[in-house]
Amino acid sequence: PPAHSRNDWIGPPDKHSNLRPVIFYVSPEESPLERRLREARQEAQACDQRFWARHNRAFRQEKEEFIYSRLKAKGLEMRDETGQKATLNAEEMADFYKDFLSKNFRKHMQYNRDWYKRNFTITFLMGQVALARALKWLRWKKKNVGN
Repeated sequence: PPAHSRNDWIGPPDKHSNLRPVIFYVSPEESPLERRLREARQEAQACDQRFWARHNRAFRQEKEEFIYSRLKAKGLEMRDETGQKATLNAEEMADFYKDFLSKNFRKHMQYNRDWYKRNFTITFLMGQVALARALKWLRWKKKNVGN
């Protein structure tokens, strides 16, 4: 982002996780509480990035293995005679998706629990920052009204 920017910047989707990374704005007057909030958001983003990159990598690999095994069982190759990649029908792929989700159910549940914990913390910190800013504004307003 440009040096004069006062906003977070959102980048293009990551090729492994498909998540859009955020470059967080750091205010020169950032309070310790605001820093805690920014760092919590950065850590949440890093955790999400790691989880989805690993998940998507496993998904793609297992999907390719599944397709290969099904095609091999049918006596087919990965590419047809024209060089096109061979595919399976929707019902066969539904078997893969169902099995993959079932196999990864516990990982998803743990991810969801962690996601909610992180986001509750972020929401709580956001409330504290908003309250601190409101009190600071009220003190400034009171001081300037008295002059």
